[in-house]
Amino acid sequence: MSDAHGPTDDATTDEFEPIQVFPEAEEMDLRPGADNCYKCSTCDTNCPVAEVDDEFPGPKFQGPEQWRLKRQDDHDVDESVMKCSNCMRCDSACPSDVPLSQMHNTARGEYVDEQMDTFSREYVRNRILANYRRLAPLGSMFPRTTNFVMGLSVTQWLGEKLLGITSEREFPSFATETFREWWERRGGHAASKKRAQEARERRGGAVSKTRAGEVPGARGDEQARNEEKRIAYFHGCYSNYNTPEVAKSLVRVYEHFGYEIVVPDQHCSGTPMFANGMLADARRSAETNVRELAAAIEDGADIVASCSSCSMSLRQEYPELFDLAGIEDVAANTWDAVEYLRVHEDLESELEGTTVDEDLSFAYHAPCHARNQGLDGQTVELLDRIDGVDAHDVGDSCSGISGTYGWKAENYETSMKIGSEMFEHMADANADTGLTECPTCSMQMEHGTGYDITHTLEVLDAALVGSATEGPGRE
Repeated sequence: MSDAHGPTDDATTDEFEPIQVFPEAEEMDLRPGADNCYKCSTCDTNCPVAEVDDEFPGPKFQGPEQWRLKRQDDHDVDESVMKCSNCMRCDSACPSDVPLSQMHNTARGEYVDEQMDTFSREYVRNRILANYRRLAPLGSMFPRTTNFVMGLSVTQWLGEKLLGITSEREFPSFATETFREWWERRGGHAASKKRAQEARERRGGAVSKTRAGEVPGARGDEQARNEEKRIAYFHGCYSNYNTPEVAKSLVRVYEHFGYEIVVPDQHCSGTPMFANGMLADARRSAETNVRELAAAIEDGADIVASCSSCSMSLRQEYPELFDLAGIEDVAANTWDAVEYLRVHEDLESELEGTTVDEDLSFAYHAPCHARNQGLDGQTVELLDRIDGVDAHDVGDSCSGISGTYGWKAENYETSMKIGSEMFEHMADANADTGLTECPTCSMQMEHGTGYDITHTLEVLDAALVGSATEGPGRE
């Protein structure tokens, strides 16, 4: 209800008492901001699903309009909420700052808890996709066997027939050594601390570092300098089990700047759980992550993530959906890995004049979750400073896969329609390789174009540390 006060009658002394039109609303999770929507439909016109699927009612209905209906106890959550891809583009599009994705996440959770049959194929499939971290350790125990079995056409056929996981996509391969296995074999935090100290000595002592929310240099050199440069790395599931080369590049780049790196115990960020309405699962993961990351912050570390969806989850979705001790500190001190170096180090100057072994041309896609954090322009700007590297931004279109969304058989065609603009722009870019910070966007880019895809951190690693696969500092 509105907080605005109406005209007063001087002859009336009785205190005004507002009437609760819908008493049951107090018991409902009606998110603040629903009444800020003035139905301009900007969110709908920016929704990639609504653009290609005429039957999808769009984020305006899924958010504020649905919550208005929920004030009346005769309305269930509409099943179309499960067609939302959780790209979260509606959040940044809304001129009134209505928390649309928060409403969508809450609605999906209620729909799954109260309206979805837990014995249905859809529920079982969604639960499996949402909890990739629980299955990945099993697959990574025997990676070569797992990759062979998952690559068989009969496996993909069975996946679609039994679970509704599309057979059109190839399952991602498991690495023969996970990042955490490499990290422990390398010596873990002790080895990182030693390398960080050596890097600081080579670079002439401590390098300035500011804390979250500060402007670099604003407090003066003496106050900004910090001998204990420390970050806690939230690597997420995919960089651990499938693309550890991304995580290794982060370690090498940060050690190049003299940072000690700690790798806390962690669970999935929760992004696939939010997208599938599995909020209880997401909360359990959040409890572990917030506890471990808050402890790292107390020890002087900032949190960095190499996946844009992971940083988005920790920064925005956690404090929106959960009330946990330390959650606000975690959100305030979480950074995208490249963003952190731009703010706390002179990364642009450091890249000036650097080179890579061979000329490289990239077709760069900024993930939706990076755009929502205001990070869409940083990669192209940075890579332009490296000699021999040419990065082409392929536009602001959505890749279409949106995590687990594009893996569902019923969403596959919609996913590819959404991604078609990105595919066309990549083909026109005349590039050698695709580039993005989101692991599932990289799957879609490779699937739709045949490009090999790499991560921005791998390019920074090649330019700053060197591209030799073995040798000092590159285990």
